[in-house]
Amino acid sequence: MLDDGGTDAVTIVEFLDFECEACGAYYPVVEELRDKYAGRITYAVRYFPLPGHFNSTHAAVAAEAAAQQGRFEDMYHRLFETQAEWGEAQESRAALFRDYAAQLGLDLAAYDAAVADPATQDRVSSDFEEGRALGISSTPTFFVDGKPLTIERWDDLETAIEAALRD
Repeated sequence: MLDDGGTDAVTIVEFLDFECEACGAYYPVVEELRDKYAGRITYAVRYFPLPGHFNSTHAAVAAEAAAQQGRFEDMYHRLFETQAEWGEAQESRAALFRDYAAQLGLDLAAYDAAVADPATQDRVSSDFEEGRALGISSTPTFFVDGKPLTIERWDDLETAIEAALRD
């Protein structure tokens, strides 16, 4: 979904929930590493909307609908940058996410069609089910070149990237 690197790049896959506070807290770290290692890492996002977060699936569907117009990256940033405005709400914020799509200049008819299309929800569900099959139960969860990474400190992801680049 996001790709910053070339064919010899280290691959980072993050299973995330846009409503997860830990994902939101780690977002600037990820962005800093994407900048620092541009061209040397490939960063990919997989959706893992946690059941306890009311709007996490709506957010993932919004991101996927934007992706269908080639604008995933923009919606990804908008969702994390505004998480404090909508996170933890106990009512749907799907209309707010549509407002973000409008602000980003997306084709709203295509966005609405994508949001309503069961295939968009299936894409989100597919990532979630793959994550469960991999044993994921919380977010953010990272894989570095296919190996799961346990995050205990803020610099664990960078340490893993550095190690993978040396291999």
